[in-house]
Amino acid sequence: MTTTSSSVQNDAWDLSSLRSQTEQVLRELVQAGRLEAGQLLVIGTSTSEVLGQHIGTSGTEEVARHLFAAVEAVRAEVGFYPAFQCCEHLNRALVVERAAMREYRLEQVSVIPVPRAGGSMASYAYKHLQQACVVETIEAHAGIDIGGTLIGMHLKRVAVPLRPSIRMIGHAPVQMAYTRPKLIGGDRAVYVPQADTVSGGDTCD
Repeated sequence: MTTTSSSVQNDAWDLSSLRSQTEQVLRELVQAGRLEAGQLLVIGTSTSEVLGQHIGTSGTEEVARHLFAAVEAVRAEVGFYPAFQCCEHLNRALVVERAAMREYRLEQVSVIPVPRAGGSMASYAYKHLQQACVVETIEAHAGIDIGGTLIGMHLKRVAVPLRPSIRMIGHAPVQMAYTRPKLIGGDRAVYVPQADTVSGGDTCD
């Protein structure tokens, strides 16, 4: 039976592709969701799943380093705020920069994520984001889930699933979503700009 350490070593050669793959799908998400500077992007990652192991069993900050570099590369182009989701042991709290916490008036919690309580991705982000802090919850404009970490609790309504061109990063399945404002008003409602016209029939008044 193959051990966890052997599996990690066998996959080590492929770690260099993690950054390019992650950058590609993040750019697809940015484009489809029309993400803007200052908006929130939640990132949920199981580094264990990336290595082909069960979530929460074989996390490594070496994988996290490649994924973090990809997020930072795309972030430099767009200017969004990344929010790295912790694991269930920290109630899926999120690592963000203090600037994001202040701008969105997020509720800060007192904890320092570590690989065994928070996860390798959140732990790495906490050590490398500028003025990192942990907040209890957010309502993000978009999100990416690498490895089935369940980021839906941190997305704004209404979430729109987006199928990435790369369906697996390492051994981990990738799911993405962006959000849109709720459509309201029923049959009479207009959702795209139209030229002014004289309308007949009933009015709302």
